Amino acid sequence: MSFFSSLPFEWQIGWRYTRAGRAGRRNGFISFISLISVVGIALGVAALIIVLSVMNGFQTVVRDRMLAAIPHIEVYESSGTGLADWQALAREAQQEPLVKAAAPFVSSPSLLARGEAMPGVLVRGVLPEAEQHITDLAAKMKADGVLDQLQPGAWRIVIGVDLARALDVKVGETVNVITPGIQMTPAGGMPTMRKFTVAGIFNVGHFDYDNTLVMMHLDDAARLYRTGGPQGIQLRLSDVHEARATGFRLADMLGPKVIVRDWTRTKAQWYDAVQIEKRMMGIILTLIVAVAAFNLVSTLVMTVTDKRADIAILRTLGASPRSVMAIFVVQGATAGIIGTLSGVGLGLLVAFNVDVIVPFIERLLGVAFLPGNLYMVTQMPSDPQWADIGPITAISLILAFLATLYPSWRASRVNPAEALRYE
Repeated sequence: MSFFSSLPFEWQIGWRYTRAGRAGRRNGFISFISLISVVGIALGVAALIIVLSVMNGFQTVVRDRMLAAIPHIEVYESSGTGLADWQALAREAQQEPLVKAAAPFVSSPSLLARGEAMPGVLVRGVLPEAEQHITDLAAKMKADGVLDQLQPGAWRIVIGVDLARALDVKVGETVNVITPGIQMTPAGGMPTMRKFTVAGIFNVGHFDYDNTLVMMHLDDAARLYRTGGPQGIQLRLSDVHEARATGFRLADMLGPKVIVRDWTRTKAQWYDAVQIEKRMMGIILTLIVAVAAFNLVSTLVMTVTDKRADIAILRTLGASPRSVMAIFVVQGATAGIIGTLSGVGLGLLVAFNVDVIVPFIERLLGVAFLPGNLYMVTQMPSDPQWADIGPITAISLILAFLATLYPSWRASRVNPAEALRYE
């Protein structure tokens, strides 16, 4: 006895209708329409998985490059007078299990001047021996010996590659750091200015930091900006995805004496834009899946019309309206399941091989989709996540099931006498 012969007759007939189409021109046309519906669902699901995977890939690459230069969480002293004992605050913060390391910092917007060029920058005063445990950028510069060049009183800085290019400055040359504070002189108020030597040039791969970030020793920054010490501490977490929740817990733990800001809030504009873009793209592509799923309505309506005599015979043999409805639900749901699973398989196949498929298409067409002189990412990234694939699969199956309800209900309402009158 085969597996299908052991199933309820509604399942057997529904599966048989799904495979129908070899007998007669009309049945062949219906099967062709049914095939188009299945292919439409498969392509819609595959497109949704591929697009969201690529968006996840870009998000991951940009986020990782961004977090290579900035801490996961910053803790500021709320009064703005500076921290008298940053080590005590660091020990208190490290009671949170996800906090791996802590380091003091001073941060201030400034101008960097050389010749006629005077771009705006963000100066960060860091403690080299502690900073290497906070960001990947600092760890790399520590390994290269660049971070060791930042000594207290040496008045040296490290700048990004794009900023160095804009200023036309090389390692060993000098630039002027102009602070936002005003210094009173006999000639009136004058901005505070200090000459620094460029000790190193870094390349994060993220334009915002390669073009604006300047690092100097913590003591030099405290003297330059007259902060009296560190403005706060920066923290590295073992799980970057838990930054927001950890930030809330730290705020409750440390109390009102500090302000806690995680990277999703310091970079809220980018973070929110990515989330909204991904959500909107998901909605748009889900509508494509919905259109393909509801093509099953027309397929089932045509099948019901074609099978009116069969339905009447089943009714006269004792089949209930519920059984007739179940037959066509099985037919439509089977098409939805086949289309959805095929789409998931195709989508994952492409998503996991984007790094091979895209270069092949570029060589075939002789084009570059991500030119290196325009984009900081030169290869198409992809990061399929089950958090996306699961909902996509569920939504597609639900839409396909909903599309079967009305035609199946119409089939259950067929009057046997009317259907067999002209047979």
